[in-house]
Amino acid sequence: MGMPKKRLTSTRSGNRKSHDSLSAISLAKCEKCHEPVKPHNVCKNCGTYRGKTIIDLDKKSEAPIQE
Repeated sequence: MGMPKKRLTSTRSGNRKSHDSLSAISLAKCEKCHEPVKPHNVCKNCGTYRGKTIIDLDKKSEAPIQE
């Protein structure tokens, strides 16, 4: 296995690690129920997307909603 010829500086290590941070999930508000929802996804609270009902939550479905 190769060995490093010189020690890496903390600046060089920090520059490499600068892209490892996590970002917060961006959320939008549902137009109908005003609950937070991920953008471009169906609202899990009311089942609408862009003002249209996609999933009828009044009916009991046998299969669970998958993401």
